[in-house]
Amino acid sequence: MSLRTPTSRIEACAIHRPVSRSLRAPLVLLLAALANGGARAEEARPPGISLHLPLACEPGRTCFVQHYVDRDPGPGARDYACGSRTYDKHNGTDFRVRTGAEAGGEVGRVLAVAAGRVLRTRSDMADGRVRGGDAAVIKGAECGNGLVIAHADGWESQYCHMARGSLVVRPGDTVAAGQPLGQVGLSGMTEFPHLHLTLRHGGQVVDPFAPGSPPDSCDPAAPGRGGTLWEPKAAGALGYQAGSVLNAGFADAPVSMESLEAGAPRVPGAESGALVAYVRAIGLETGDVQSLVLTDPTGTVVAQSVQPALERPRAQSLLFVGRKRPAEGWSAGAYAARFRVERAGRVALEKTFSLAPRAP
Repeated sequence: MSLRTPTSRIEACAIHRPVSRSLRAPLVLLLAALANGGARAEEARPPGISLHLPLACEPGRTCFVQHYVDRDPGPGARDYACGSRTYDKHNGTDFRVRTGAEAGGEVGRVLAVAAGRVLRTRSDMADGRVRGGDAAVIKGAECGNGLVIAHADGWESQYCHMARGSLVVRPGDTVAAGQPLGQVGLSGMTEFPHLHLTLRHGGQVVDPFAPGSPPDSCDPAAPGRGGTLWEPKAAGALGYQAGSVLNAGFADAPVSMESLEAGAPRVPGAESGALVAYVRAIGLETGDVQSLVLTDPTGTVVAQSVQPALERPRAQSLLFVGRKRPAEGWSAGAYAARFRVERAGRVALEKTFSLAPRAP
């Protein structure tokens, strides 16, 4: 699908479903067919392109991959490492910043992944989460604000969900790899601030993490067989993560997804009426068990939560525990929190953090 305006045209990217729902169902990843049935994955790899990071961030710390390309050609969804970090017909890679408050800053700067020429742009769509009933309003413009860049040898990169009015390039401009293009936003069909990057070769979608692997196969023991299109530094930073901790800290009141997106909650002080530990995690799997335990300076457990095993994959999850201020005040020393995700009897994610409430 495409959108035509008097000044620009940008192709629509795959619809972004609410991240609070389960990830599900299929996509046929359009790659060039193997020359013959016995050809190796490496031989099917398209002509090369070297991709730089599309955001001015540090993967795993200030930005995270929320979704990968869906490689399942049947009635299911599967990323390049046989995981569930994708959903039906998702045709790109989603690079998520930690909060909406950070999207307009340095880590939210969108960068060109390779040198090329700008073909099309859109920059006038409003920023704002799109929920079910609003989808028809932006039909054909699910990509939101963004652009398409043509690279050498038939390659194209498309950037979606950028902030309104943030683009600093125009059609016809030439750009270098790493050159700023604009800012991460919340435009188009999305409910969380991120950049959706789609890569195409000869008009066909290519998974930059596994360009040489057939779309109907994956190998969790060796994800990305057939090579990667990321340049060495980016490839090293973008190792596959089967789940990540997006946010963790302390607040002086219960937290919500909205309050986290708005910025860091207010940190408890010596006179605060409550001390709340919170964690937001992404990329959880079916069967995962989450727990969050809060202990006082003596190591005594003062609050905890152990969640039931997940019945389906969960794109993101917010968990918090806390206690009211004791009559005698907060104990001297540090309160500690430990978040853990157990998967198939092993610890898949773990995060510890602490705070000593002090007077402002």
